[in-house]
Amino acid sequence: MARCSTNKEAWDKLFEQYNILKEISDNGYFRITAKQINEHREARLMTKFDNSAILPEIFKSNELSILPITRGSYIISSFKSYEDFTVSNTEIEKISFPSYIQSLDYTNINSESVAINCAYITKILEKFLDEEELVPTVNGRMGSGNFKFNINKLDNSGVIEVTVENSQLEIDGGYEGIHSLALIEAKNYLSDDFMIRQIYYPYRLWSSKVTKPVRPIYIIYSNGIFNVYEYTFDNPEDYSSVRLVKSKRYSIEDTEIELEEIKTVLNTVNIILEPEIPFPQADKFERVVNLCELLEGKGKTKKYITSNYAFDERQTNYYTDAAKYLGLVEKGRIDGEITFNLTAKGNQILNLPYKNRQLEFTKLILEHKVFKETLDLYLANSEKPSNAQVIDIMKNSNLYNIDSDSTYIRRSSTVKSWIDWILNLIT
Repeated sequence: MARCSTNKEAWDKLFEQYNILKEISDNGYFRITAKQINEHREARLMTKFDNSAILPEIFKSNELSILPITRGSYIISSFKSYEDFTVSNTEIEKISFPSYIQSLDYTNINSESVAINCAYITKILEKFLDEEELVPTVNGRMGSGNFKFNINKLDNSGVIEVTVENSQLEIDGGYEGIHSLALIEAKNYLSDDFMIRQIYYPYRLWSSKVTKPVRPIYIIYSNGIFNVYEYTFDNPEDYSSVRLVKSKRYSIEDTEIELEEIKTVLNTVNIILEPEIPFPQADKFERVVNLCELLEGKGKTKKYITSNYAFDERQTNYYTDAAKYLGLVEKGRIDGEITFNLTAKGNQILNLPYKNRQLEFTKLILEHKVFKETLDLYLANSEKPSNAQVIDIMKNSNLYNIDSDSTYIRRSSTVKSWIDWILNLIT
């Protein structure tokens, strides 16, 4: 059988071939093997959905997800596989980097493994875990062992019992202290949620092997900040009992930014002509920054960004357009495929220290009249402008190709959220 070129195409064919939706309707789930998946595309590429945004459309539209249950089989059903991230607004704690370390450049953390090493070297993990003498003990791929668990149906109408028999799992880092074993899942990209399995399967495996508490830890490194989350499972045999224990933010670099520094940028910036690029519809500016980080060093195809990071195809369009609007990213083509690369300006800004980098991002935003006047109004009145005020500013800013009130309303949320991002930089 001919191999399919994309996950979407392959899953559409598998759902049709095995009548998966009817089987789920009749039995509550469908069990599929790697051998069956491999008929259309490599199972390894077809089953790794670390966040819900990258699920194939047929899964999204039918509220389905997939979990591994052995080394060669999976279960598909409408169960709650993902947990939303809680936005952390905790104060960023400054940490120091050991002066004797020369083989790790903390200003160029470009992978999850380097981020974990940096968190260990700087004692972020010891601080967060309140542990002394942490040592690295386990990491890499291993068998899950055998266990059962309950998982809630997505509509909360009941539970499904799942049996796992030596499925494969991967631990990014395991660090043991006197009182506990911490198991690390790390990412260098931002997402709205994460696959609970990433921390649950390792938790179940090592809870059966050690007597001290096992602590699932999720680390996200982006834009100079280590976002660290600790989770627990109130009932170890209940996948859906996941609960956030605490979260903190750390940085090696100076993150102190004063209101006066923002005002200086605001009062000295020169307004530029609006580019002939769709006005941004990308509410989370931190994800614009993260997209630039992911493109650093080597550009990526549109298909690759959509398939590997926490974007669906529509979000890929929105966020790449937003980065293009600010002059950070440029669009190209290689062998007929759409690609995105950092511009010289984008590369230059990403190589700045944290504080200067944020102020340069702020400058790029405020060079556009709509954002400058909105922030002026915000600071003059010491309160957020109303939707009507923001839309009025937009209508007088000569924005490209916005021709309806409904579009102004949708885009106004980006204006307000980017202004919030700027003000949240203030220490």
